[in-house]
Amino acid sequence: MSSKDEKNLAQVLDKIAQLDEPRRSIVQRVHEVITTAAPALKPRIWYGMPAYALSAGTPALVTLRSDERLNLAITEKADFRPAGGVDGNLMPAAWYFETVDETTEQRIADIVRAVVP
Repeated sequence: MSSKDEKNLAQVLDKIAQLDEPRRSIVQRVHEVITTAAPALKPRIWYGMPAYALSAGTPALVTLRSDERLNLAITEKADFRPAGGVDGNLMPAAWYFETVDETTEQRIADIVRAVVP
């Protein structure tokens, strides 16, 4: 891990540590799911919140926000594909959540893996 990657990771972990419980624990767990599911993605701060990119110099592909609700989003820089089925040409790009269970963790891992080229 480069010194830039280490600095970025420290900033992300610091940002997570600043959250109040129970959000801190939830966001920490989602961070762990993202970094385990897609180890090629590097954590960094993007618009003040944790984000994940292929390197320190490339655009964020996934963001993790703590606003009114917790939110996992894919940025416009990811390679989108139409959802198909009843969603036709719509391209899913954001998911709100309030808790994280095993099913949610698996879905987050699947989403994150889908954006890594």
